[in-house]
Amino acid sequence: MPEATRSETARGAAAELGSPTLGSFEPSPKHPRMSNTRLMTHGSEALARWVCFLCAFVSVATTLGIVYVLVSEAGRFFTSVSPLTFFTGTQWAPLYNPPHFGVLPLLCGTFLIAVGAGLFALPIGLLSAIYLSEYAAPRVRGFLKPALELLAGIPTVVYGFFGVTFVTPILQRLFGEGRVEVFNAASGAIVVGIMILPLVSSLCEDALRAVPRALREGGYGLGATKMEVTTRIVVPAALSGIMASYILAISRAIGETMAVKLAAGDSPKLTLNPGESIQTMTAYIVQVSQGDTPHGSIAYQTIFAVGLTLFAITLLMNLLAAWFVKRYRAVYQ
Repeated sequence: MPEATRSETARGAAAELGSPTLGSFEPSPKHPRMSNTRLMTHGSEALARWVCFLCAFVSVATTLGIVYVLVSEAGRFFTSVSPLTFFTGTQWAPLYNPPHFGVLPLLCGTFLIAVGAGLFALPIGLLSAIYLSEYAAPRVRGFLKPALELLAGIPTVVYGFFGVTFVTPILQRLFGEGRVEVFNAASGAIVVGIMILPLVSSLCEDALRAVPRALREGGYGLGATKMEVTTRIVVPAALSGIMASYILAISRAIGETMAVKLAAGDSPKLTLNPGESIQTMTAYIVQVSQGDTPHGSIAYQTIFAVGLTLFAITLLMNLLAAWFVKRYRAVYQ
């Protein structure tokens, strides 16, 4: 049969069956059920996108609202009290007559707690992270890591009473009751150090475990021991994450409230003696916020001035941690 005749016969058969041919192709209309399913998928994706956007917007708006309240109320305070007097004064007694508005005693007490907690928690947290990451068997690690992180779930009030009833008597027996008061900075620093220990250990372990296995194997291939690989290869490679965990833990210690208030007391003193009672910025905010201070008074506005100072300190430390990670972060392929 000639080629033209076969082609005409195929077109005729296709026309009778109602099927498209190569010469006359027409797209079939979309199935209505498929179209509805696609519309529902696009609608759910748009809804999820807007819900996520609203959650992010609420977080940012809340932060901006906190900053606005602190700045506006602290501005009213600084119209009555000179910032120079506030940041350089050595006496803090806003509730007495005559009042004194030198915030240095609160800053000194806050940093005394933060430094003491860091001296206690940072080396212990790093060493425990090294053990869990490099030495512990999987079964031992599976038991010790949740047990260590359980410390983060204990209420801060419990830590405060633990400091008063357990830590302080031990310090008094070691150094004498005349040198260690019932409420003292050393007890507060120790309990805060115990509180931030899980944070330091967990972040340091994550940084150590993020170091590639190839670096360890390269050290072993050169004849290095386990200790040499850990101290000369793994820890330096994870230095940015370790330092970031240190800074975040110290900022956490600066913002602690109830444990410090119960263990360290409420005596604003410009002292470096850890055996004396001190007062931190957060403890002062709790003291004035109990309802005895008239709203709108200068003593009431000191809450926001101290809160703004505390916010600025923690913000700077978080920015320092972010800069340190970005500056010294090692990227491995």
